[in-house]
Amino acid sequence: MTTALANRIGITHVATTSSAGEPPEHANRTAADEPVGGQGLDSLERPSSARIYDYLLGGHNNYAIDREFADKQEKIFPDIGNAMKSNRAFTIRAIRYAIGAGICQVVDIGSGLPSPGQAHDIADTEFPERGVRVVYVDNEPIAHAHSEVLLGSGTDPDRHAAVFGDYFDADDLWQKIVDTGAIDPEEPTCLLVTALLHFMLPATRPEAAMRRYRELLAPGSVLVLTHGSLAEDDTAGHAVAANYAHTTNPDTFSRTAAELTEFFGDWDLVDPGVVWTVQWRPPPEHAPWWGYTPSRARYLAGVAVKPLGASTSEDASGVDTSHRS
Repeated sequence: MTTALANRIGITHVATTSSAGEPPEHANRTAADEPVGGQGLDSLERPSSARIYDYLLGGHNNYAIDREFADKQEKIFPDIGNAMKSNRAFTIRAIRYAIGAGICQVVDIGSGLPSPGQAHDIADTEFPERGVRVVYVDNEPIAHAHSEVLLGSGTDPDRHAAVFGDYFDADDLWQKIVDTGAIDPEEPTCLLVTALLHFMLPATRPEAAMRRYRELLAPGSVLVLTHGSLAEDDTAGHAVAANYAHTTNPDTFSRTAAELTEFFGDWDLVDPGVVWTVQWRPPPEHAPWWGYTPSRARYLAGVAVKPLGASTSEDASGVDTSHRS
């Protein structure tokens, strides 16, 4: 996958506002905004979970079909926009934590569409002296094409890259990531897998691929996860989840905090552990949107560190790093 795809579907620029702060408010988006890109891919025929997320975050890299779907879901489930913004806000805090702990390379699997507050934005704006390297991964052609265009205009191509690949192809994907030259597999990495795992049914065994990523990552690496989680009596949440059957990600599965914790394996969880996104080291807020019910965030989150004494998988030593200088 190259920039030829972007040219084929007509993407010549990405409409995004650089911001290292919290995601923009709902008022910043407008249905009158023209999305970038053209036609020509199957993912334009149905609402895209990545573009819906972009729209609800206040972005402009979306289409009428995505906005119409999102607006309908918001009528059913008024918290959906705030829940997604809180998921992004947590991710921003987790990235700050990882870079602040000394990590200088980030891999974001299931990165979706470029939008304010993504890893390279935080790194380059808040930690410019660190030279943080970032690789974005997505298996949706349009999302990948947008990322390529974004990174090809105004960012350092030696430090930031986009890879077309699938979460489940752990070994092949990791080789592609290393082949970008941006990631040194022998150095600690911050791996982001946010708002992705709830699109994977148990039968697909997402925990097996996650186990492999944990093996491949160097000691001292940081794993950042978020996951949608709905109570049995959450009628509105389940209704929206069912409606996602009409999107490019038709399968959804809610997991509990205990189930999400299993994805971290034997890594050391960072305090406060696996909690709702709004509870993980939140900034002071005079009147949080969720009031006294943090479960309204609907996303669980956690951060864990690979113990320094842990070894990297023997198979990982076979990753070709000859391209690195």
